[in-house]
Amino acid sequence: MTMIGWFQIILYCAIIVALTKPLGWYMTRVFNGERTFLSPVLRPIEAGIYWISGVDEKREQHWLTYTVALLLFHVGGFLIIYGLMRLQAVLPFNPAGQSAVAEDLSFNTAISFITNTNWQNYGGESTLSYLTQMVGLTHQNFLSAATGIVLAVALVRGFARASMRTIGNFWVDVTRCTLYILLPICVVFTLFLVWQGIPQTLGDYVEATTLEGAKQTIAVGPVASQVAIKMLGTNGGGFFNANAAHPFENPTALSNFVQMLSIFALGAALTNVFGRMVGNQRQGWAILAVMGVLFVAGVAVCYWAEANGTATMHALGLTGGNMEGKEVRFGIVASSLFAVITTAASCGAVNAMHDSFTALGGMIPLINMELGEIIVGGVGAGLYGMLLFVVLAIFVAGLMVGRTPEYVGKKIEAREVKMAMLAILILPLMILGWSAVAVVLPTGVASMANAGPHGFSEVLYAYTSQTANNGSAFAGLTGNTPFYNLTGASAMFVGRFFMIVPSMAIAGSLAAKKSIPPSMGTFPTTGGLFVGLVVGVILIMGGLTFFPALALGPIVEHLAMNAGNVF
Repeated sequence: MTMIGWFQIILYCAIIVALTKPLGWYMTRVFNGERTFLSPVLRPIEAGIYWISGVDEKREQHWLTYTVALLLFHVGGFLIIYGLMRLQAVLPFNPAGQSAVAEDLSFNTAISFITNTNWQNYGGESTLSYLTQMVGLTHQNFLSAATGIVLAVALVRGFARASMRTIGNFWVDVTRCTLYILLPICVVFTLFLVWQGIPQTLGDYVEATTLEGAKQTIAVGPVASQVAIKMLGTNGGGFFNANAAHPFENPTALSNFVQMLSIFALGAALTNVFGRMVGNQRQGWAILAVMGVLFVAGVAVCYWAEANGTATMHALGLTGGNMEGKEVRFGIVASSLFAVITTAASCGAVNAMHDSFTALGGMIPLINMELGEIIVGGVGAGLYGMLLFVVLAIFVAGLMVGRTPEYVGKKIEAREVKMAMLAILILPLMILGWSAVAVVLPTGVASMANAGPHGFSEVLYAYTSQTANNGSAFAGLTGNTPFYNLTGASAMFVGRFFMIVPSMAIAGSLAAKKSIPPSMGTFPTTGGLFVGLVVGVILIMGGLTFFPALALGPIVEHLAMNAGNVF
């Protein structure tokens, strides 16, 4: 660990905090339908979209109608991706002549991208055509990210409104999010990435001759445009198999740093949107503080573990930290920071091999996902996931003082607590359930490249990542089999939509309630006590439900490696 390393971490955190307020201000205006500096250009396009699609932008929806519209929207996205993958051999923009993708892999990938998971049991450059990458995956990166954001905004409206039956209009929200937020930022971001050296072309793969005289095919394509939205929208799916470790996806230290900033930018700004919409920005800063405490703790442990290595490495004369699986152009600190960011934010992009991290270093990304991806989290998903824990924390506070719990002027009652618990407990059900099945059935065990605790960690990481809609992996596991494709798709689907429906039910319930002014007995929710309470509830819920089993592999592996044994 070095001072320069800590400076990078502090600088990153400072820039994210600095971006939170202006981005939050802009996003609030967008979702409130107010004029922005882009309105003169984009408003006619927005109105045209409503006219063509027959949407009345002034007509809002009940929470159930909002949710049904969302689900039907995702059915369409699934069919588009699945169809493109199955038919890509006969479709244009396929210079490498990629064949049709197998049924089970197409099914897994389609579920993966509509759930914002971007789990990839394939290598993009050796499996998918340009058309599939652009129209299927990049297109869905925009829409799945927009969906997460608008769901968070709908839940925020539930807290902000009083005595209302509606929470907005899904079609209007997703149009404005894509048109005013995601597309403009990605246009600028893509140009920056091209400047840094990332390809953006529809030309054929490049044939090169090596110094030894051998022929080599270098994959290129419309990469920069996909990288921009995969980072900003916390999607994470790589154009290339090596993802952000590939020099055509992440060529420089500057591109790496800006990509890390883009992963957290919108998720952090949504906390400010929450504060603005409920009429008290300090509420948003308190939520961001909860996220910040958990994030900094994770970065500190991961950086320490990777910078110090293990006793086994020291015995072999390998000092200076663990550089296995890391790019030299990034080093230990940028790799560790990236790993924590991408798993805290439900992004899943990787610039280093998580499977090569030390046991404790690899445990932090695992824990980030096990907590429910609420440390900033996926765009939108992180905020509505965090608000579920806030509901539980307020309920616990109410039990301690013998008073009906309240939050931002709304009483938190049995319906909200039940819905929050239903959403949160679905995570251990999927993670532990499928992990248990995979390590017992021969078809699951056959895909494990390593025995012992590390092999268990690989399986555990896979189902944790998919259930949490993250998409990163301990790559020692061979996931492209019918068993893992189908069970993984189940985990991704349940992890996304079985959290969305209870969250929307809470939004509808809260919006219908009257707003209650604060009183002498109201628990303050903008100070350090509230932040500590929410952090405690998050850790206790994780500890009581699934931490003992989930941490078993990495902890046992750590103890063994430092005793001189290697699995």
